[in-house]
Order: sequence, then structure tokens, then C-alpha cells
Amino acid sequence: MLLHGNPESIVWFERPVLKHIRKKYAGQTGNYYNPKYELAKYSLDRLPITYVSHHHSHAAAGFYTSGYQNASVLVVDAIGEWNSVSIWNADSNGLKCVWTKKYPHSMGLFYTAFTDYLGLKPNEEEYILMGMAAYGRPLLTDILKEEFFKDFSCPNFKLRHNLHRGCKWWELPNQFSKFDLAASVQEIMEEYLIKSTQWMSNKLPSKNLILMGGCALNCVANSKIAQTGKWENIWIMPNPGDAGSAIGAVAAHTNTHLNWRGPFLGTDINRELDIDNIIKDLLDGKVVGIANGRAEFGPRALGNRSLICDPRGPDAKQRINQIKKREQFRPFAPAILEEFANEYFEMPVPTSPYMQFVARCKKISEVPGVCHVDNTSRVQTVGKDDNPNFRKLLEKWYDVSGCPILMNTSLNIKGEPLVNDWADAQKWERINNIKVY
Repeated sequence: MLLHGNPESIVWFERPVLKHIRKKYAGQTGNYYNPKYELAKYSLDRLPITYVSHHHSHAAAGFYTSGYQNASVLVVDAIGEWNSVSIWNADSNGLKCVWTKKYPHSMGLFYTAFTDYLGLKPNEEEYILMGMAAYGRPLLTDILKEEFFKDFSCPNFKLRHNLHRGCKWWELPNQFSKFDLAASVQEIMEEYLIKSTQWMSNKLPSKNLILMGGCALNCVANSKIAQTGKWENIWIMPNPGDAGSAIGAVAAHTNTHLNWRGPFLGTDINRELDIDNIIKDLLDGKVVGIANGRAEFGPRALGNRSLICDPRGPDAKQRINQIKKREQFRPFAPAILEEFANEYFEMPVPTSPYMQFVARCKKISEVPGVCHVDNTSRVQTVGKDDNPNFRKLLEKWYDVSGCPILMNTSLNIKGEPLVNDWADAQKWERINNIKVY
């Protein structure tokens, strides 16, 4: 804390009074939460506080890091104070909200309720549901629409039930698998996001699209939005969920573009990266950890807190899933030299430096470790200006192996936080017997 000096004021990412009223409406118990109680832990409670709305914070985080002069912004999450969906027009005059959907109607809560139903952690493991969807067929889509929605006209919709506490009362018909259920929930979310962005392209002037909120992490839906051809550019801030409000709240308050240089904003491990020995270990078939430079701001490991290996081996995916203690159906990302992306993948966007889109692999037999069961991959393109050390590693790997791709996943074990500082890295190396550079 306070490594960059003492702040003079605080900007809070939601309006506590409105949130308290909504919680009372929802029947949630508990006293009013005053942000000063949290700030007191860091002796910051005497500073003046400015409050911005939750969705305004999301929208501002997207627009003011995009570099666009104008944009159409879609925010979809579980819930803010009251809003669950908001649509914004952004230009030189700032952000103007043009449409909202309010609690208890929430596509985010719908998706989270079924995350919970499938035995996953709600508000944390929705990405696993997305991965499960590729193993099933969307055979329950019509059933779910009938039983859970009164209206589905996009962007408008109405739920039949308040899903804030889940839907464990619902019974999955015996003839369908949990993977079919995941595929059906995913298809409904995709349809909602695609049709909502199509509505925006017809109603709003800008052809620059910004996606924000936790649902913007649905990289399968993001890719299908890109493939509609409705948008000239698409930007998703690398930390589009609530954690990104550390930037978004200030951006909403200042109403000005930020000097966004990339997502490497966290703890700095200032050590020289031993690329030669990493390459040697990779050629020997080893899995290698990287903890170098500033940690990534966001949920994706982009080469500074990563676990990597050669993607060409038939057992690469199984080996890393065992190391990370994850389900064997879970996919991994390819980190690829940007100039080779279109040779290996059917890219829905020109570049994808933050793993926000999926692409069908053209050379499955060459890099099976990074292909999901549906032959898609959540691609990370690494350009010359994206991450210099990781770029150098990929270039050297390509020179010696002829392969421009490394399998890349986060440097942690399932359910544990990512390695942060060098002490974490050394501890992780001792426990897991995997060299961390």
C-alpha cells in the first residue's frame, strides 16, 4: 500500500446508499456498509470520498483506456447498485447512459446461478462453465428460456425468478448431461450479447464497441460478436470485472482519457529473465514457471506470472492439469508470436494480446496442447511492444524449435492466488518441484 505516495482523496466505485436500499429490497440482512470502515484499515478514512456508480465505473474503465474518441459501450455483470446491464454512448462530451436493465433481472445472475447449480463457485468459476459448454450440446436452450424468462427481446429481457440465491430448486431432466446444460446456458448468454450489440450498432453512432463488466470475460461470446462484422474495432479492458474499478472509479470521476500502456501494473519482480535456461528446460520436455517483471492487472496470465511448456506433446494438457490440480477437460491458451497468428488460427480480430477471444486452430495436430475439445483456443498474440521479455522468449523458442507457440497458463494451483512476489515464486517452486525463473 501507498508505494506511490499518500492520496489526497478517494473515489469509490459504487454508491453505498443505493446498494444498501437494493439489499434491503432483496431481503438481505446486515447494516449499512460505510466505506470509511474499510479505509480505516489503511488510515485513509479521514480523506474526502467521491462516489461514482458501479456501472459508470465499468464504462469509464473501458472508454478511458481504449484510446477511442467515441464508442458504444455495453456493461453486463451480475449487479451494480441496481443495474445489471447498461448501454452507453461515449464521445468527447463524456459517457451518457442510454439504456439500463435493473435488478432482479440480470443475465449475470442467470449465468452465475447455473455456475452454482453445476457445483462450481459462483462469482468465481463461471469460466469453467464456459469451458464445459464445448463438451455438450445446447439441447435445453428452449426449455431454459421458457422456464426462466418472461421476455427475451434483447437488450430487454425479464426473468421469471430472482436468481440472486441460485436455482438449486430446479431439476435437470434426466436425459440431459451437465455438459448439455452448460452448453445451453452459454448459448443463451451468447445470443443475448450478440443481439444486444446488434441493437447497439443500429441505435448508436459509433462503430467502436467496448465490452465491460464480468460478462466481458466470456471470450467465446466476444469472438462471435466480432464475427458479426458490425464493429470496426472492439476493446475490452484487460480487467473488465469489479477489480478493474480501481482504475474505472477514478476515470469516471476525472472524465478523461488515461495514459494506458498495458496491464503490467502489479508487483515488480526486477530480475533478469534467464531465457537460455528456460529454452533448455522446454526442449527437455519440462514445465517451467515464469515470475518476472510486473504482475498482470487482471485475471489472465500474460507471460509475467505464467506456467509454460511445449504445446506439441500429446500429453502436455494432461501434465499441466495434473500440476494445477484442475479438471482434465480444462483448456489452455497458446501464446503466439503475433505475426504467425493467422497462420495457425482463424482469428476473429487482428490481434488478441489479452486472451479475450477464441479462434479455431488450423494446425491441431501440430499444437494439440492448446486446442480445446471443439478445436478452438483462447489466443494470446504477443507483438513486439506487448511484453518485451516474453516476446524475446517466444522468438528464441521459435528459432530453436520452429514452433512460434508456447502453452501458457497462470502460475498457481487451482483455488490459490497467483504467485505475486519472488518469495511466493520460491515457495511455489519448492512445493511443486518446478523451476521458476
